[in-house]
Amino acid sequence: ILRRFVELAGGPAAPIVIIPTAEESDPVDLDHCSGVRGLRYVGATNLSFIHTRDKKTADSEHFVAPLIKAKAVWFSGGRQWRLTYAYLNTRAQRGRSALLDRGGVIGGSSAGATIQGSFMVRGDPSGNTIMVSPTHTAGLALIKDCAIDQHVITRHRENDMIPVIRDRPGLLGIGLDEDTAIVVRGDQCEVIGRSKALFYNARTWPPKDGHWWTELSAGQRFDLKSRSPITP
Repeated sequence: ILRRFVELAGGPAAPIVIIPTAEESDPVDLDHCSGVRGLRYVGATNLSFIHTRDKKTADSEHFVAPLIKAKAVWFSGGRQWRLTYAYLNTRAQRGRSALLDRGGVIGGSSAGATIQGSFMVRGDPSGNTIMVSPTHTAGLALIKDCAIDQHVITRHRENDMIPVIRDRPGLLGIGLDEDTAIVVRGDQCEVIGRSKALFYNARTWPPKDGHWWTELSAGQRFDLKSRSPITP
């Protein structure tokens, strides 16, 4: 997944900005940040960092300057509410959207994947077993009209998304297992990695076959607009 991310960014020398704000420690130990280690391991050489817990700082021109030249952004894992607390509705958020508009790539692990949806699950500061927080539901909306969960098969979370999407049928639910990702281009995505991605679409419920989600493996594709698998 990381090799594909670096490739999409433009290669090992492409300028990549790492955002470790979801991690618990503050200040963040950048040398031991999981995103840093992984990207260095696959050969990325042009890494920089932006991190703050302060929304005013995230809204400053100086803070977002690295995003202007970046080809890619990587969100490290942790707790996704820390990312919205710091960056929602700031220049930093707009800078990432502008990066996508000019052909850049944004990726992330765990919380860094969930945060990219428009509706944030497991965002309650009191614990990640709460699927819908009363106060932390807005994601960064890099992918519209969807909620993204992670570790779904490894941690037996397959059923957790069902009530979320049942109560909000306008959303598409996306569940990513560990070592698995989707590469999104426009309205379509491709599954990559070792395990599976699950797609929850309330427009087809109740299911006749008893399956509340569609499972796709590496190489398979899904249309996010029609909410259906793409047949080869």
